[in-house]
Amino acid sequence: MPGPSPGLRRALLGLWAALGLGLLGLSAVAQEPFWADLQPRVALVERGGSLWLNCSTNCPRPERGGLETSLRRNGTQRGLRWLARQLVDIREPETQPVCFFRCARRTLQARGLIRTFQRPDRVELVPLPAWQPVGENFTLSCRVPGAGPRASLTLTLLRGAQELIRRSFAGEPPRARGAVLTATVLARREDHGANFSCRAELDLRPHGLGLFENISAPRELRTFALSPDAPRLAAPRLLEVGSERPVSCALDGLFPAWEAGVYLALGDQRLSPDVTLEGDALMATATATASAEQEGARQLVCSVTLGGESRETRENMTVYSFPAPLLTLSEPSVPEGKMVTVTCAAGARALVTLDGVPAAFPGQPAQLQVNATEDDDRRSFFCDATLEVDGETLSKNDSAELRVLYAPRLDDSDCPRSWTWPEGPEQTLRCEARGNPAPSVHCARTDGGAVLALGLLGPVTRALAGTYRCTAANAQGEAVKDVTLTVEYAPALDSVGCPERITWLEGTEASLSCVAHGVPPPNVSCVRSGEARVIEGLLHVAREHAGTYRCEATNARGSAAKNVAVTVEYGPSFEELGCPSNWTWVEGAGRLFSCEVDGKPQPQVECVGSGGSSEGVLLPLAPPDSSPRAPSIPSHLAPGIYICNATNRHGSRVKTVAVSSESAPQMDESTCPSHQTWLEGTEAEALACAARGRPSPQVRCSREGAPRPQRLRVSREDAGTYRCLATNAHGTDARTVTVGVEYRPVVAELAASPPGGVRPGGNFTLTCRAEAWPPAQISWRAPPGALNIGLSSNNSTLSVAGALGSHGGEYECAATNAHGRHARRITVRVAGPWLWVAVGGAAGGAALLAAGAGLAFYVRSTACKKGEYNVQEAESSGEAVCLNGAGGGAAGGSGAEAGTEAAGSAEEAPAEGEVFAIQLTSA
Repeated sequence: MPGPSPGLRRALLGLWAALGLGLLGLSAVAQEPFWADLQPRVALVERGGSLWLNCSTNCPRPERGGLETSLRRNGTQRGLRWLARQLVDIREPETQPVCFFRCARRTLQARGLIRTFQRPDRVELVPLPAWQPVGENFTLSCRVPGAGPRASLTLTLLRGAQELIRRSFAGEPPRARGAVLTATVLARREDHGANFSCRAELDLRPHGLGLFENISAPRELRTFALSPDAPRLAAPRLLEVGSERPVSCALDGLFPAWEAGVYLALGDQRLSPDVTLEGDALMATATATASAEQEGARQLVCSVTLGGESRETRENMTVYSFPAPLLTLSEPSVPEGKMVTVTCAAGARALVTLDGVPAAFPGQPAQLQVNATEDDDRRSFFCDATLEVDGETLSKNDSAELRVLYAPRLDDSDCPRSWTWPEGPEQTLRCEARGNPAPSVHCARTDGGAVLALGLLGPVTRALAGTYRCTAANAQGEAVKDVTLTVEYAPALDSVGCPERITWLEGTEASLSCVAHGVPPPNVSCVRSGEARVIEGLLHVAREHAGTYRCEATNARGSAAKNVAVTVEYGPSFEELGCPSNWTWVEGAGRLFSCEVDGKPQPQVECVGSGGSSEGVLLPLAPPDSSPRAPSIPSHLAPGIYICNATNRHGSRVKTVAVSSESAPQMDESTCPSHQTWLEGTEAEALACAARGRPSPQVRCSREGAPRPQRLRVSREDAGTYRCLATNAHGTDARTVTVGVEYRPVVAELAASPPGGVRPGGNFTLTCRAEAWPPAQISWRAPPGALNIGLSSNNSTLSVAGALGSHGGEYECAATNAHGRHARRITVRVAGPWLWVAVGGAAGGAALLAAGAGLAFYVRSTACKKGEYNVQEAESSGEAVCLNGAGGGAAGGSGAEAGTEAAGSAEEAPAEGEVFAIQLTSA
């Protein structure tokens, strides 16, 4: 017998496993049926906070129970199998409360764990040094007292927003509280003014609480750099009492330089410096002023302080007193010839020198006596004093000027006897006299005329020229002098002395002279334009002397130039090139006869015919210039001999001119008709085109587009548009000619419709088409007795409605135009009754055959289309074709062929003609 299936085996195994687990569970319950529970088992409470603990059991009747803890309690709630108690002001870092019940003489216990945490409420950064040298280390220390548990605490030291160091205290014991973080930092320049702080983070998010953060108050760091070098002190070694001298103190390598303090003092006098900064360099400048109390050796002190450190420099300075020397004159202003005493004195320790002569010893004055003369006027005396201070010799000086009174003197250097001034620009006219006091000078014409405005700026004109008497006077006397004033001015050429236009007559003698005005007298020269030779003396006038001459007048004050136009006049004269003896007048060319005559003034020219048809006729002349006053050009000019006469005020000339007349080609409708007609088949000929003109033009004609082939007879292909061109020496003329080719009529087509036979009462149509140019007239000839015949508007179609036996027979169509006539015939037959019987019998037999074939096909198959059909009903419908099949179609085709055997074609009238039978049967 086969064993259980694998699925059944798996089910049985699962059942046994469940039973086994159930038995194990029952066994465990039997061993430990009751328990005690404490909720929450593990709790995290903020320090000083409160918490409710729930102690419970599943013992049905516990004897007693309780909650053991060292924490303060605020309230208790009880039940039969539970106990709830509130714990307050929880401050211990870690406590373990115990829940217990007495059940069935056994004690059931559940132990819990309560931990406290404290936020980082206090974050303290140890104060930074007041100044920190750049390049040295300083300590950052951060304290967070009481915050914990420390294992969840992270401290970060910050420079602004930049993290310097970050430390977490993971792994610390749970009871650990508070933390300290210390770091050593190198002070940098960029740290000056930076804020440092400490951030504390207590992360209790893994315990279901949040992230508690706090940051310390920022502390500013001030860094500095101070050069070890002493300041550079610049000051004078000596300082005179009552004087001011600048002193300066400079030091490089300072940072921040703007935080540095400067102390500058002279002895016990503190100076007020003006401090300027440039990068890390400092410059302090001040003004030192010495008083009499400070006379003697003093110290100048400069001290620079930064970051609690200072650099100092001291220099020695000597304060001294040195009064200036005093120079005196016994009389500062004396008349000429009087004695003057000059005295130079200084302080007790100074040695004086008067005009290079020293005193006998220091403290003594120096003296000098002078007999005053004119040369001593405005003489300066100099007094020098020297004093030795601290090994250095100092000097001071004084000066005085002596004034000597004397009468005026007019020297040639200051007031020349002859003055020459240019005209035009403003000048200051000066005649100066020496004398003390300064004399006044007056210059006037000796004839009592103009007075010179001496010493004033004014214009110089030629009216000022002349002789003047100048008088200089002061309190000591006067002086007199005669002077001559010459005013020079540039040359001038006016129209009186040098006219702009001069006219000479050829063959006479003339000279070109120009007179110019100016001071000094100008030199005048005239030169022809484009040449360098100066024109001088008499000239034998020729026409080549005409032209423009430039006359220039020159003197020391400038030059003036003027253009003089010289015109040379002469009588008329002819030249063959300008006025030819033979002239051909071209009709319509718009050309006038050019007869240029040489002469000045321009001669008047007139040409008059002297005989024949030109007698008294004026020859149209082109004007000598291109003015619009040219005479009108005649349409016709008589050829012949003309006499040309040229005249001006200096004479006249005569010349004979032979005139011939010619014209350009010309074609019109009379010489070359625009429409020409040829007859097909005639002998080929050229177009009838000729042209008028002298000399006789040559005419050539060619067809536009495809060229006309060479043939002996005219063909209708010769029709088209031709262009004829007439040419001679004076131009061309073109004309377009349209050529038409006419030909005799030909009946090209004669046909009947319908093409089969016609039955009595039926309709038929005959169509006749002819080719001819000009178009042919169509005419018909019908059989005798044929009535009721209709014709179209152009007679090209003949129609019969209701054919009778009389309509059967021969019809003729004739085409006629101006060049001939052509005709063709066609025969029409109207069928009799015997033909319809034959046709009807044939049609009935065909129908019976079709019906039998259709019945047999129906028995054999269901037809071309799905479905069943009634054969007799289908014979008269569109479906009969499908039912009858190919057999019916073949029969119909043979019948059609039989019906068209009688058709024929029409022939020309002279032939016998063919019979064209049209057979129409009833429906």
